[in-house]
Amino acid sequence: MDTASLISMLNESLFMVIVFVGFLVYGITAGRQSITNVILALYFALLISIEFPYYSMLSGGGSEKTESVVMLIVFSVFTIGATILFARLMPREYAEGKFEALGKKILLSCAATVLVMAFSYHALPVTEIITPGSPIQYLFGSESSFFYWLLAPIVVLFFA
Repeated sequence: MDTASLISMLNESLFMVIVFVGFLVYGITAGRQSITNVILALYFALLISIEFPYYSMLSGGGSEKTESVVMLIVFSVFTIGATILFARLMPREYAEGKFEALGKKILLSCAATVLVMAFSYHALPVTEIITPGSPIQYLFGSESSFFYWLLAPIVVLFFA
């Protein structure tokens, strides 16, 4: 594999890499329970944001890109709120150091990334703003595999 194709592949998967690194850094700094709370919050935010009735009012009848940004902001607010809620409700059972259980933090970060990527292609208008590359689209864009991408993080939570 030459350097040009490696750079091209990295450029196509940059969105996914940034999301993964963000979750991993959050997991390392805040702990394993925090990344678990984020995964649960993502499911909760999806459930609420799908039926949120005020998107057009908040976007002010703007362009499709404006409405996409508003949808992402509303989803982010729901996710942050649900993360705070789960942090208050869920017991802090893991008292670990920053790099302790790093394998599990990586696994949970992968699960959260899978969830965000699946949402990006099927539930949220991320692809209106950012165009992930074709290998990522091939992996997450299939309608028939969306259910399995939603199921995978739950399985990871069960075993991690």
